[in-house]
Formats: sequence, structure tokens, C-alpha cells
Amino acid sequence: MADIVEAKGLVKRYGKVVALDGLDLTVPQGTVLGLLGPNGAGKTTLVSILATLLQPDEGTANVAGFDVCNDPEEVRKRIGLSGQFAAVDEHLTGFENLDMVGRLYRKGRKASRDRARELLEVFDLAEAGDRTAKTYSGGMRRRLDLAGALVAEPPVLFLDEPTSGLDPRSRTGLWGVIRDLVARGTTLLLTTQYLEEADQLADDVVVIDHGHAIAHGTPAELKTSVGGERIEVTVRETGDLPSAQTILTGFASGEISIDEQRGTLIAPIAGGVPTLTKALHEFEASKIDLFDVGLRRPTLDDVFLTLTGHVAEEAVSEEADGQKSEEMAG
Repeated sequence: MADIVEAKGLVKRYGKVVALDGLDLTVPQGTVLGLLGPNGAGKTTLVSILATLLQPDEGTANVAGFDVCNDPEEVRKRIGLSGQFAAVDEHLTGFENLDMVGRLYRKGRKASRDRARELLEVFDLAEAGDRTAKTYSGGMRRRLDLAGALVAEPPVLFLDEPTSGLDPRSRTGLWGVIRDLVARGTTLLLTTQYLEEADQLADDVVVIDHGHAIAHGTPAELKTSVGGERIEVTVRETGDLPSAQTILTGFASGEISIDEQRGTLIAPIAGGVPTLTKALHEFEASKIDLFDVGLRRPTLDDVFLTLTGHVAEEAVSEEADGQKSEEMAG
């Protein structure tokens, strides 16, 4: 399967901040690559370079057979881009927003109007198509923005955290739209902070941090790499934490993390429900009163805590800081 997106040794600096530090990346045609990373990892910078919005300081990148620096116009003809924030004109109707994009692509009056109506149907916006976008909900605006990225029917689509800020229902709906696009042959590079989102949509996943690719594999492989399933226990009395830790040590397959303030312990395990059942019997025999207990799969924070030493929420947005520094310098 040919690689439709390829990046080699990409470096991008914002003053003293290095957003990308020799990043390599490939996306086979007809697949979905999930790009995971905390804020400041370099995700948006990478997408901006691939979409010809930024030029790298070092390295090369090709999209659909064209170099992003030497042939930017050819690249733009073959891509769609939906950023972190819905890029719609609030004073235009949904139809007018999409029609305007078609005119900018020089599709012609009739073709632009037909394509706009078609996409409004696809994204379940037909009834709202003649309303101004300022009356749309957040989920509707995101769908309209994604529709705009598809007006020219691009073979490659870049989605930069497309469901950030959406409620669970809107997020699930947008996932369905994305699945349909991929089923029709679109190649997709998806950046996200949600491991669940990558799990639902991606064929393969690359984890980046501080501009480096630090892990690569399927969502299932990434989860397994940080210890598989975990028992999470919250004791009612914090004085029981040492005894609870002793019990979990007998079942844990790795280091146990303890939150003394919450009275919570998290232990990576093997064996799933049977192991949890045995542990509960031990707690009962030791007369340790549990406030809550559960068996869960690793989360994005688990992955990042293992791979980078921090969780997603703690990362500083270096890209934003770097861009501000560059603007001030300019």
C-alpha cells in the first residue's frame, strides 16, 4: 500500500522552542492514522506544515506525491483541513458557507450550489441549511466545518482535534461521519488527545511528545504497552491505604500508584475479572471498607504517564507559546 503522506526529519522552531524535532511519519493511502500527543507535543505544527500553512526549518514532506514546500498549490488541491476551531462565517447560512468554499475552489455556480446541498444532507444539516451559522450548536458548527473541508472532495483529509469541546453525543455523531468518509476511500490524519477517539477511528497510531515520535502501534498495542487492565480502588478510610497497597501488590503486574488525598490506588494487573474477584475477597477478609472499586482499561493519561512521565493535562502548550514568541519577534 503506497504512502500518500510522508514526512522525514521535520524540524520547526519558534524562537527557542522546538515544536518538531526530526519527526518522521508515513500514512498509507486509504487508512486512518491517529496522531496522539498532549498540548504542545507538535501535533498542530505538523498538520500546519502538511497543509502548507507553515514551512519546516528542516526536513521534507510530501502529500499525494507533491512536496509541501515546492508544490504547495498542488498539495492544496488534494487536501481538506478542519482545525481545532470551526472556521465558519457566523453571518452566513450553512448553505452559503459551503457554497462560498465551492466558489473559492472555482467549481462554478451550479456545481458549488449542488455540492453544498449534497454535503448538508450528508452531515444532517439540511433542515438548518438556510439558517445563519450563529444559530448553530457547537456540534453543528463542527459538522459544517468538516463539510467545508470536503467541498473539493479531497483524497487526503487532515482533522486537528475535530471533537475537542464537543459533548459525548455530538462527538459520537461526528465519529459516524468520519467513518463514512473513510469507507469511501478518504485517507485521514487525525490528531487527538482522546485515546478512545483513536481507538474508535484509527488503523494505526503514532504518539508524539516534544516533537518526537515516541511510540507507534495500534490502539490495542498502546494500551497493552502500559500494562493492560487496571484495578482502581478507593478506600473509605485513608488509614487503610498501606494495607490495601499490600493486598494489591500480590496481584499487581507493575508499579502501584497512590493518591493519598483521594484514598485511591491503581494497580496494573493481568487476568481481568477473575483477578479483580480474588482481590475483592482479600479486601473483605482483611475488613477493609471500600468506597469504590473498578476494573478499567488504560486511558490516554495512563499512556502518557508511562511514556512521557506526565499526563496530558499537565503539558504546557509550547506551540502556542512559540507562535506568540514568533509574532512578538516579528
